[in-house]
Amino acid sequence: MCERYYINTELRIISRNINNYFINYGNRKKLDRMTGSGGWIISYIAENYNRDVFQRDLEKEFDITRSTASKNVDLLVENGFIEREPVDYDARLKKLVLTEKAREVFKIMRNDRAALEDQMLKGFSDEEKKQLRGFLKRLSSNLEIGEEF
Repeated sequence: MCERYYINTELRIISRNINNYFINYGNRKKLDRMTGSGGWIISYIAENYNRDVFQRDLEKEFDITRSTASKNVDLLVENGFIEREPVDYDARLKKLVLTEKAREVFKIMRNDRAALEDQMLKGFSDEEKKQLRGFLKRLSSNLEIGEEF
């Protein structure tokens, strides 16, 4: 009897291993009550420092609902990682700005992410890395809302 190979099972295992890596090998204790999604949000804001970032940008980037984004932003504000600041050109909008505390956390997370990336891709050639990124983007694209299931 032939067993069927499920890529979604393998991806789930990889996801769990990534979480375990950060818990066991990363600088988790230095991150002061940081959630996984909070870390991604801080990274996104930090990496887009050259433009204003708004909650709607997080909704689009992470494919999350308005309420999920709002809860995450509220928690980051409450814990002193980000601030909401008005913009000159629209009184209704509040841009998301990192605090000094968040900038320090981002430095730690950036180092942890680089170490994880190096560990995951150990032994891969540059061409294999490029192919893998392409495959993963295609997998993700195939699952976007509106695609046929």
